[in-house]
Amino acid sequence: MQPTTRETHHAGVHEPHHEELGFWRKYVFSTDHKVIGMQYGFTALLFLLVGFGLMLMMRWQIAYPGQPLPVIGPLLHSILGDAASPVLDANGALRGYSITADLYNALGAMHGTIMVFLAIVPLAFAAFGNFVVPLQIGAPDMAFPRVNMASYHAYVIGGVIMFTSFFIPGGAAQAGWTSYSPLATQIPTNGQTFWIIGMVFLITSSLLGAVNFIATIIQLRAPGMTWMRLPFFVWAQFVTAFLLLLAFPPLEAAAVMQLMDKLAHTSFFLPTGLAAGGAIANVSGGGSPLLWQHLFWFLGHPEVYVLILPAMGIVAEVIANNTRKPLWGYKSLVYSVLAIGFLSFIVWAHHMYLTGMGTKISTFFQTTTMIISIPSVIILSCLFISLWGGSIRFNTPMLFALGFLPMFGIGGLTGLPLGLNYSDIHLHDTYYVIAHFHYVVAPGTIFGLMAGIYFWYPKITGRLMNEFWGKVHFWLSLIFMNLVFQPMFAQGMAGMLRRMSDGGANYSLAKVGQDAIGGLTDSIMHWNITISHAAAALGLAQIPFIINFFWSMKHGKIVTSDNPWEATTLDWQTPTPPPHGNFAAAPHAYRGPYDYSLPGEPKDFTPQNQPA
Repeated sequence: MQPTTRETHHAGVHEPHHEELGFWRKYVFSTDHKVIGMQYGFTALLFLLVGFGLMLMMRWQIAYPGQPLPVIGPLLHSILGDAASPVLDANGALRGYSITADLYNALGAMHGTIMVFLAIVPLAFAAFGNFVVPLQIGAPDMAFPRVNMASYHAYVIGGVIMFTSFFIPGGAAQAGWTSYSPLATQIPTNGQTFWIIGMVFLITSSLLGAVNFIATIIQLRAPGMTWMRLPFFVWAQFVTAFLLLLAFPPLEAAAVMQLMDKLAHTSFFLPTGLAAGGAIANVSGGGSPLLWQHLFWFLGHPEVYVLILPAMGIVAEVIANNTRKPLWGYKSLVYSVLAIGFLSFIVWAHHMYLTGMGTKISTFFQTTTMIISIPSVIILSCLFISLWGGSIRFNTPMLFALGFLPMFGIGGLTGLPLGLNYSDIHLHDTYYVIAHFHYVVAPGTIFGLMAGIYFWYPKITGRLMNEFWGKVHFWLSLIFMNLVFQPMFAQGMAGMLRRMSDGGANYSLAKVGQDAIGGLTDSIMHWNITISHAAAALGLAQIPFIINFFWSMKHGKIVTSDNPWEATTLDWQTPTPPPHGNFAAAPHAYRGPYDYSLPGEPKDFTPQNQPA
């Protein structure tokens, strides 16, 4: 299969009498990039809700260890059996069902996996990328439409396999979202096998999508759409596609090898003399657990930028549109995102300082970790400076974009101590790490994605989401996001370790005695309850968004223009919603992507397809 050449790619421009497709071909087996983008979006948002629900169950167990889970405890017991253990009162009467340590481990492993691989990445890269990128470059579709469809189907299959693992004997994977060997191989549950098989499908999906995006952006740009006329969002997706293409194959190979260790009793990652359950494991040995960590984190750190770069691209589009002025330092933004893409491949071992690496190799990785912060700061600085002197419109997309900037800044700055090997020794595997990473992904990336949903919603549906409820959604989310994650920094610096099903109760001063050195104080332990209440409130804060999202499809304010935001890029110069082939006539790019408020122009925006 060959991508359509640039000379002929506009043959697919919208024709009014194209074949009418049935339901299955239009919505299930569609090859239209816009439908596939919406399929990715709806599915990823559903998994985002599932992952959030798993987190709420974990937070209850952390705040109230061993206490009956309210409302859904009996349901968990009926579905999962002994994974939800009965809690009896003093008279032996059943009070309810609590979460066992094994179930807590499964919830933690699947929460991380679902949020990263089934929610954020598909929403940020595949959903927004599929719908927006071909429109912004002036293409009628992706380069390989059937490969695009296969990518979505592989994603769904992988997600179903992951979700199904909760209901098999032994339950879901319990070795964390990193699936470290030899733990992942020795846990007596088939859930780990399901996890690996699901990951193979998810990786295959991402690889197919990455190839498709790279070919599309290189081959199908409209005439006049030179590299330095691409919107920054397209640049972010282009670099993200290369990250996926180069970083995911090592993990796919590692997943196959770990599957062989699990099922065929090989020893790619199993060392000689491995002790399991108080006895020497019956394995051939000779493998290296550290090899799995290297292969995982070789993907794992570029994966952080797979999460954040599309969000940065979205925020850049929203800020340029709502300040009514060009992005400050466009070329600096482009070169910075290219530098991040390169540097992200040589920082992975800062996740592995505690594995015993030497001081020289530690120095190398902490140096590259500090260097990669420079282009990130440049991007953030360009976005902040773009606000200066702008005639800012404080609509809902802009509020989420503005919220992204300090939240990502906090996430980035708090990552610097983790990049230095001497401070990481104390902070590694504590709640400080959880706070840092979640500030990058939750109030960071997810705020950027929410900005994109509110921003492109009228182009997708022809209607606007309600502004009042959008602002309610933003302010409640901003408040409760910070109440959830800010206290975790204090807990981590006090020594509270992650992955403890009792929330650190066994290490509290109340448990080990007030004279203990290094015990967790009552105030630190009390934060578990406060954080859990804030997490529940954060979940309630999403109800206005969910209602607004679906209500606006039928009852939202109808847009009176194909370009309701008065934007400059080509995605807003199409009919609304974009038809088959996207454009009524073959587009041509005559200028850069952000020609706002040009001197002498009658309006404060000049579209890319408007001749000079």
